[in-house]
Amino acid sequence: MDILKHINHTGLEVILSLTLANWIAQMIKTLRFLYKRREVNFSIMFATGGMPSSHSSTVTALATSVGLIDGFGSTTFAVAACIAGIVMYDAAGLRLSASKQAIVLNQIIRELFSPEHKLSKEKLKEFLGHTKKEVIAGALLGVAVSMLIRYLFMLM
Repeated sequence: MDILKHINHTGLEVILSLTLANWIAQMIKTLRFLYKRREVNFSIMFATGGMPSSHSSTVTALATSVGLIDGFGSTTFAVAACIAGIVMYDAAGLRLSASKQAIVLNQIIRELFSPEHKLSKEKLKEFLGHTKKEVIAGALLGVAVSMLIRYLFMLM
């Protein structure tokens, strides 16, 4: 039992929680793509955007794990919660706006220019950000994963 207490405070629980939350979110996106399009695309596992937000699940898993271990009144939790808030705000704000701009720019290039145009033919990445719903779903996933991992560590 003393060894497990030491392991809990090495950060292993935190790393395991945030990694698992990220992986689960990316798997959900991949499976949703498979269900909707009826085709396998493993690149979705490493893509940004989509439901649920893996960024949100990762940072909320981090913050929740830190809070469960060090206490929700600790300085480390305050720092983790602040980082989580910034990442989720960015995902639903700036990156979502960049996604919308990329969609419009790609449409303009498609509609206004002939195939012989001299502009870059590189398509802008359109799935950068998240809707509030995707961010909230990711955050809930992160909290759930962290609580499950904490429960399993307490059983050991």
